[in-house]
Amino acid sequence: MAVPTPPARIYLDKQTPEAFKAFVAARETVRQGAADTGLEPLLIELVNLRVSQINGCAYCLSLHTRKALRAGETTQRLGTLSAWRDTELFSDRERAALALAEAATAIADAAAQDSAYAAARPVLTDDEIAAVLWVAITMNTFNRVSILSKHPVRPAVTAQG
Repeated sequence: MAVPTPPARIYLDKQTPEAFKAFVAARETVRQGAADTGLEPLLIELVNLRVSQINGCAYCLSLHTRKALRAGETTQRLGTLSAWRDTELFSDRERAALALAEAATAIADAAAQDSAYAAARPVLTDDEIAAVLWVAITMNTFNRVSILSKHPVRPAVTAQG
């Protein structure tokens, strides 16, 4: 018996560009708001990566790994991000942001939300908490667009080919 060929996907961003442009504009507003609160670009990339790990978005993982490395992230921390609770590599602010990102992604877990807020209160301001949550919400949206579109991940071009 032949294995059925999966149906071709449409790229949602190309099929309905006006809707995608609205999401991009919202992302820019969120990014600026996060910067205005003083959230570090690297912390924002950690949130983007953790959300993308949970959602299994290969395209966004590839993109935000490159952005995190350019922002100065280490390969050790990137390699242990999915197990951040079991390391001493992340600051209290980063840990609070990662917990909030996870709570915003696994939205049905009210206990995780309560725990994340409790951990965030001592180390993040209300504006920073809101900014982290908006970053996570936005990343969740882009994950869904990329996953449903099956955006390809191509090998990075290097000096060696």
